[in-house]
Amino acid sequence: MEVQLKYRDLLTVVPGIEGPKKRLNFNNKLKWTSIIVIIYFIMGNITVWGVDPVGLERFEFLQTIVASEFGSLITLGIVPIVNASIILQLLTGSDILQWDTNTAEGKQLFMGTQKLLAIFFCIVQAVAFVSFGAVPAQQGATMAVVSQIAVGGILIVLMDEVISKWGFGSGVSLFIASGVSLEIVQRLFNPLTVEGTLPTAAEGAVGYIPQVFQTLAAGNLVETLAALIPVMFTVLIFFLVVYLNGMKVEIPLAFGQVKGFGQRYPLNLLYTSVIPIIFTHAMLANLNIMGQMLADRGMPLLGAFGEGGIPESGLLYWIYSPQAATPRDGLLTEIVVSRITEAPLPEVTVAWIPYTITICLLTIVFSVFWAKTSGQDSETVAERIHNMGMSVPGYRRDKRIIERILDRYVPYLAVLSGLFIGLLSVFADFFGAVGGGIGILLATMIIYKLYEELAQQHMEDMHPALRQFMGS
Repeated sequence: MEVQLKYRDLLTVVPGIEGPKKRLNFNNKLKWTSIIVIIYFIMGNITVWGVDPVGLERFEFLQTIVASEFGSLITLGIVPIVNASIILQLLTGSDILQWDTNTAEGKQLFMGTQKLLAIFFCIVQAVAFVSFGAVPAQQGATMAVVSQIAVGGILIVLMDEVISKWGFGSGVSLFIASGVSLEIVQRLFNPLTVEGTLPTAAEGAVGYIPQVFQTLAAGNLVETLAALIPVMFTVLIFFLVVYLNGMKVEIPLAFGQVKGFGQRYPLNLLYTSVIPIIFTHAMLANLNIMGQMLADRGMPLLGAFGEGGIPESGLLYWIYSPQAATPRDGLLTEIVVSRITEAPLPEVTVAWIPYTITICLLTIVFSVFWAKTSGQDSETVAERIHNMGMSVPGYRRDKRIIERILDRYVPYLAVLSGLFIGLLSVFADFFGAVGGGIGILLATMIIYKLYEELAQQHMEDMHPALRQFMGS
């Protein structure tokens, strides 16, 4: 008990953000959310002093997943926060740390420890990134680069806390959605070339929409089709994710002491939301970074890497997204163009099978794990419903009855949620959705969840025109 009290005192020393004293309205939350997003983008455009830009392009594929910009102040992105969350959820879920997060004291210990771990990982990962060459530093600037990256990571931890207490949703989700949304807009509508010049007949625009008009004007119908396929499937994936988000099982409940009144408790088909895919790709990202660091030191234990940091052999070759090795955006586009032009298919085609299996297995495991450790399991949900004074109509008021009924749905929804999220991510990559499979999936689900939160909590605070739009 004395040790726990001393540890609680230690947590008070950790820098933190004090929560609001009263309920914040829509305008206040919008203000703080906008400020943090602007600061995040500014930090992403501040290059770390002393970093060597050579070699940074190897990790561009990770930036969407971890909401980072390698070589800038947000190099670490959300990786320290996600790693701290995974470890702490594992420790509490296995009862190694016996904290009851349903109580104020347990929640305080959990949140404080998670922040302390995240700050610790900011320092450790900054040292690891620079030491092993993931973020190469110029000669004599190693400590300066490590310090800047670590401080940037700690600022992201604090910014995440600001969003959680003063804004909408969580900072982790918001940073991912902001980065992906910006990338999608650029990939769809950017009228300039990669070098930032006006497009010519030899070099096309970056954006798919300008590419469509440019290739149509040139009479190149094959390239027009190649530019249209990613756009069409981006829209299709967006509406498919929204549709699946709306599917749910509703359990009827009744108030124990007020007859004739009740409500329905919804269990969404995508029960664990985007968490499994974030954890999956964060883990694969860590493995890829570790593999490249080892390969740079002459120890290709996880695989050998080619141009652009793409694995060419070893374990990582089979669990790495084949999308990066496909010449065009999406294997479907490559197949269609190959059939029209009678060109051979790329050798990477077969790698989609083990990659799909790996992603689906990991998302299922993380989905079940998250449901059990985040208070979404049948027992915890049943206790929460019971404490609200509610019961299932036709049964006596007993927590065990509610738990037994939830057991008919929750375990299966956790598995199905992970499976569907994994398949959606792979299919979006296969079809070449703009922003990448993980990117468009995360952005769509995060924005949809944000919409639900706004509709439930802040409809009465909004401007009438915005309220009408949200209601429609």
